[in-house]
Amino acid sequence: MAEPISVHKMSGARIPTDVGEFTLCLYHNNLDGKEHLALLVGDVGDAASLRDGAPLLVRVHSECFTGDVLGSLRCDCGPQLAAALRLVAAEGRGVILYLRQEGRGIGLLEKLRAYNLQDVGYDTVDANLLLGHQPDLRDYRVAAEILKDLGITSLRLMTNNPDKIAGLERHGLHVAERVPLQMTAHAENAHYLDTKARRMRHLLQLENPGLNGSTAHHHPVLDTTGDDRSALMPELSAAPPPRPGRPYITLSYAQSLDGSIAARRGEQTFISGPEAGRLTHQLRARHDAILVGIGTVLADDPQLTVRLVRGPDPQPVIVDSRLRFPPWAKLLRGERRPWIATTDAADPARQAALEAAGARVIRLPAVPNGMVDLTALLAYLARRHMRSVMVEGGATVISNFLAAHLADRLVLTIAPMILGGLNAVADLGRLNGRVMPRLVRPQYQTLGKDVILFGDLVWE
Repeated sequence: MAEPISVHKMSGARIPTDVGEFTLCLYHNNLDGKEHLALLVGDVGDAASLRDGAPLLVRVHSECFTGDVLGSLRCDCGPQLAAALRLVAAEGRGVILYLRQEGRGIGLLEKLRAYNLQDVGYDTVDANLLLGHQPDLRDYRVAAEILKDLGITSLRLMTNNPDKIAGLERHGLHVAERVPLQMTAHAENAHYLDTKARRMRHLLQLENPGLNGSTAHHHPVLDTTGDDRSALMPELSAAPPPRPGRPYITLSYAQSLDGSIAARRGEQTFISGPEAGRLTHQLRARHDAILVGIGTVLADDPQLTVRLVRGPDPQPVIVDSRLRFPPWAKLLRGERRPWIATTDAADPARQAALEAAGARVIRLPAVPNGMVDLTALLAYLARRHMRSVMVEGGATVISNFLAAHLADRLVLTIAPMILGGLNAVADLGRLNGRVMPRLVRPQYQTLGKDVILFGDLVWE
């Protein structure tokens, strides 16, 4: 049986501010190990509420470093916290809980990655989904226990979020009244507020949802429930034809106008828009396996699933000649654990650790430069009934597949930007001196702001 949740007030101190004087208390708990905080004004227990004839005014605020500390305009968190402080101070009684649940529970690193996705067109919900998280991972169990420790069981809650009310009531509190805490919409946060109202059920009154006089752009919502495979371009929706002795190989990646797939090697760079991202997931569902290099895993920590559409997840395959695969990778937590292709030079101890975590490590011959022999890898996949493989990167893997003449189809997303960064394709003539492929029967289609170019690769 799980240990009951317990909280313990470690210390408290007087905190004078420009809106009033508070008592700041730091709490320890046995659930998440984080240091949650409570800001108190006046007598906060239920007995005082009965005496005053009104439940206590409470704000349960989740940490937002960018908004609360830096004053970021991307969200409404900083202004909400400031407004709650003023309201509690003016009332003379109240509590503000400051929960260490950055980024709706995903943490600051993943929140910054989500911001980068939002900058190329995904909304705050889809950005979380693309990174492998739920739209909102916050947990209000500790908040409920802290309020109970302060003698509070009935409250007026400052919030626009009905899930927060339900979360507190689920753990034994009574929310007697919801006090709206709506901030002004402007150019930087209008789309964010619209998404919270439209997709997360937040109780916001937006005069013109999603715009409100701003320059925010609307983007289509990615449907994560319907079967979107029928939306594939007809030429891409057919099953890939078989190849003798190896799987059919589709190269699929996004690049800028100048051919860059990242600003710098090893740096996560989001290039394509949401419509092209959805197409990528549709294509994944049409392939038996998805293959990337270890550099992509280290830079992006991808999940390699089809979570934006309905369909089967492909088998993740990682080319990792020196077995640098990290034990913290999300791929080790997915339903389909990765197959990691390495060479005899890899460390046996690292292999044992990865296999204990659920990965399959495949030792294969190496080519003269020490990299995994791709022909041997594809033969292995064919023996495991992998008839089609989608290769997504990074640059070294893409270049090596082209140099070995092992690619059959190209699906290229071209984004209207210039990065001046890492090129997708190396100098292949220098690698093997042979002719490079030509794209035959090329076709083009625009998706959102991007152009999709696709066709068959042939070597003459």
